Amino acid sequence: MIRPQPVGPGVRGVEAFPARTPTLPPATHTNSYALGGGEVLLVEPATPYEDERREWLAWARGFASQGRSLVAIAVTHHHADHVGGARFFAAELGLPVWGHAEAAPRLPGVPLARRLADGEVVRLGGPEPTALRVLHTPGHAPDHLCFLDEAQGALVCGDMVAGEGTILIDPREGDMAEYLAQLDRLAGLGARVALPAHGGPIGAPEALFRRYIAHRLGRERLVVAALEAASEAGAGGAGGTSIEALLPVVYADTAPLVWPLARLSLEAHLIKLEREGRVVRREDRWRRAAGTGA
Repeated sequence: MIRPQPVGPGVRGVEAFPARTPTLPPATHTNSYALGGGEVLLVEPATPYEDERREWLAWARGFASQGRSLVAIAVTHHHADHVGGARFFAAELGLPVWGHAEAAPRLPGVPLARRLADGEVVRLGGPEPTALRVLHTPGHAPDHLCFLDEAQGALVCGDMVAGEGTILIDPREGDMAEYLAQLDRLAGLGARVALPAHGGPIGAPEALFRRYIAHRLGRERLVVAALEAASEAGAGGAGGTSIEALLPVVYADTAPLVWPLARLSLEAHLIKLEREGRVVRREDRWRRAAGTGA
């Protein structure tokens, strides 16, 4: 693997550094990004592995020879495959760590020197100054941030989408409705290229955001149809149907090996439908709400 990597023609002052991390397959690496042609913000201090950390540090320290200066390390969110090197890199490079306020209680031992808020603009000096608009995009995680270089149309989008694999919405901290709303927001930005944490740069990102939304809503329709079919068949009686019974129906197109992760997404879909008044839960069983359409 060649490191660092360019992120696309016409995108200046941005480099990607993919480092091996304990992430979900099929991904094996998490991309860190250097943003800014003079002052540099490093995003995603991801890797916990010593050999990868050595190369990451050499990459980061190499900007000095280009006349560029490091100002901070930013985290898109607190998941382990994104912050595995945060404390180490901050100490080695003498840099502050920035992130959303919701990240603070989720990053023990990593104090946030700057709490970034939605709509805030991070300004990086240099021959061609860089302005990065901060976007708080919860749904995958409550502290999730994206960074938009509006002048170049480059969007660092963390785990909102992926260049490989998919995005898990874990109901223990994620929110399917919020995730879909934030995807729609990102689709409306007019970004020219999206820079995900996993996989290569994404051209025409609006189309991908729209496909993600369509895919999730398609899965939601399968959930509703499965509940309807179970009700008509009398499965589970008036008490409803379990997630375990719904899983092989809703995710029939998915290998059983990944059903444990699919189960989490299924539950996230059901919670969204419950909040919308379209399904009803009693203990661990689910059924269509009376009088609702498909």
